[in-house]
Amino acid sequence: MPFRIALSGLNAASSELKVTGNNIANSGTVGFKSSRAEFSDVFAVEFGGTADTATGNGVRVSTVAQQFGQGSIEFTQRALDLSISGAGFFVMQDSNGRSYSRAGAFHVDSDGTVVNSKNQRLQIFPTVGDSTSSATTSFNTGVLQDLQLATTDGPPNATGTVDVGLNLDASQTVPSTVPFNANDPSSYTHSTSIVTYDSLGSQHTASLYYVKSATLNQWDSYMFVDGNQINDGGGASPTTLVFSGDGSLLTPASGDVTYSPISSAVLATGANPLTFTLDYSNTTQFGNNFSVNNLSQDGYASGRLSGIDVDSEGIVFARFTNGESNALGKVALANFSNVQGLRQLGDTQWAETFDSGDVTLGEPGTGSLGLLQSGALEASNVDIAQSLVSLITAQRNFQANSQVISTADTVTQTIINI
Repeated sequence: MPFRIALSGLNAASSELKVTGNNIANSGTVGFKSSRAEFSDVFAVEFGGTADTATGNGVRVSTVAQQFGQGSIEFTQRALDLSISGAGFFVMQDSNGRSYSRAGAFHVDSDGTVVNSKNQRLQIFPTVGDSTSSATTSFNTGVLQDLQLATTDGPPNATGTVDVGLNLDASQTVPSTVPFNANDPSSYTHSTSIVTYDSLGSQHTASLYYVKSATLNQWDSYMFVDGNQINDGGGASPTTLVFSGDGSLLTPASGDVTYSPISSAVLATGANPLTFTLDYSNTTQFGNNFSVNNLSQDGYASGRLSGIDVDSEGIVFARFTNGESNALGKVALANFSNVQGLRQLGDTQWAETFDSGDVTLGEPGTGSLGLLQSGALEASNVDIAQSLVSLITAQRNFQANSQVISTADTVTQTIINI
């Protein structure tokens, strides 16, 4: 009887309606991947083959296949909103184990750990080496750990090098007032200053004075820190700078002048003695006005966390109020040889299965893995127009199978009435 065949068609159409309805319901879900109901026919097979006159026995749902096509990228301006352009999944960890997701809406919990709405922790590759520069930072791709933001102040860094790029005016005359006195401007030719930092991050003003010498192409340099005169490493004061006839520096040949350790008593902050080097390699003596072309140093005070940045390769940088940034790690991405074999967990999460194959972990932008976009989310890949067409198709299929039942009922009633 065709009743069961038509009933299987009704069930198939109903399943397609459910799948399409679920897609439409999740069209606004971040990272959602649409599904497609796939059907196969049911055919009775007898021992030794099929009869030439055998008919089919209906239809069944063979699988509900995930469609892992790329969703559109929508910008949000939140640094912890991450999207993947290309293949890959975020790796999430909680007490139940590891799961994988395309939803990149993250936030920070009370412990400073980056988590999603289910409090699953985002996994990264930890840093190896210097975390203050992306050029020198490497990552241990054999280990996964939680992305943890700093909850304490970033440590200070004592000044080690001061880059001094000056032009000392060759047309100046020797000062009329001798000897040199930092409080008497007539006893020196030029002066400048820069703020430096000790090991505790406290500021100290380093003042530099330059006196034109009676010896041709020679200048005497004096340095004071917080009003205290400091000698160079050889115990000399002043330090002698000698220039060639073309205005370039001759002495010191390396351009570096290292000063004797500035004692804790001078610093008066309890910090370690401060030793730094003045790099004069970019200092010249030309016949034009005194100018400060570059005066910079590598120290900084402590700072509070002010935000984070994530670049396209997944490197997470913590930015501090002192202007510094440190690499916290690199976001890990996962991929599978058969993503269709992943098991859905709900909440836009998937789990590894035997059918999916073993997980492959890697860095964004390497191999087949996509790049990251910070301040953006991947929207659902549901095509509303296509879904509405699927709704109409499923509805017509349901009506057609209902008509088969109605027709079979009429034929049956006719037979009964004979």
